[in-house]
Amino acid sequence: MLALTLFAGLSLGTALPNAPGSNPIIRDRFTADPAPLVVGNRLYLYVGHDEARDGEMFNMREWLVYSTTDMKRWTPHGPIMRVADFRWAKADAWAAQAIRKNDRYYFYAAVEHDDSNPGKAIAVAVSDRPTGPFVDARGSALVTNSMTPKGTHSWEDIDPTVFTDDDGTSWIAWGNRQAYIARLKANMIELDGPITEITPPHFEEGPWLHKRGSLYYLTYASLDRSRHKDERVSYATAPTIRGPWTYRGELTGSAQNSFTIHPGIARFRGRWYLFLHNAALTIGDRKGALGRRSVTVEHLRYRPDGTMIPVVQTTAGVSR
Repeated sequence: MLALTLFAGLSLGTALPNAPGSNPIIRDRFTADPAPLVVGNRLYLYVGHDEARDGEMFNMREWLVYSTTDMKRWTPHGPIMRVADFRWAKADAWAAQAIRKNDRYYFYAAVEHDDSNPGKAIAVAVSDRPTGPFVDARGSALVTNSMTPKGTHSWEDIDPTVFTDDDGTSWIAWGNRQAYIARLKANMIELDGPITEITPPHFEEGPWLHKRGSLYYLTYASLDRSRHKDERVSYATAPTIRGPWTYRGELTGSAQNSFTIHPGIARFRGRWYLFLHNAALTIGDRKGALGRRSVTVEHLRYRPDGTMIPVVQTTAGVSR
């Protein structure tokens, strides 16, 4: 019993609560759905802003961005967009990701479409700077619920992840319970070909695409309902972006106090990092909850065969 207690203490980390790089990394407001973007010697982190009051599940109206040069100290750059900036959308500034292409920055975000095309949709905005301001690049949704008619529910078109391959071709993947992928045109604001379903085992939401060496990775929030009540992070790998995808198992356990979890992966200054969120943060009298989450980060390591070593979520984070 003593050994187990010591192990649990070590797993949580021994860093001081406010040590630079410890978790959660943003402490003045509730943040969720982290999406890193590396530009030169700076890492930008795009997050949703949780503003749920008691009794609410989610209340998200804007997206924020922070940046760092050392993974320990984070500079806020304020809101980069509000859901109201997409005039055709009516609510829900949900998970998003930004990518650099053609010396511009493209921001893909999940929102609730207005009643002209009900259901969740994916928007795309553009800016000349990673910190914005971003503006609607199309004046309409890139993906709508009506474009994936075989899905089982109206909120399947969420959580976009965008990846540019070595040949310069960009791809977007997204989904909830069903996972989809499509190629983007060079202008980054139109699909270039059909939408393909690529749902891996236990897929729930929050896909993230990246590549390391010759191997492609699809990391995502998973939920094996026969075993767990909360999401975990799982992943699959493939020899090409088109698949076939091979399920590799769970990468993390569930997030503290949170049903949801959301991965974001980046290589920065020679090291790999896994961004997540939990609901462990308390701000004043407001405790973490389903709609009051907080972003965390951990080191990510790989085995020689390319598989990822399971990540234990800690309070120490990357402080040491």
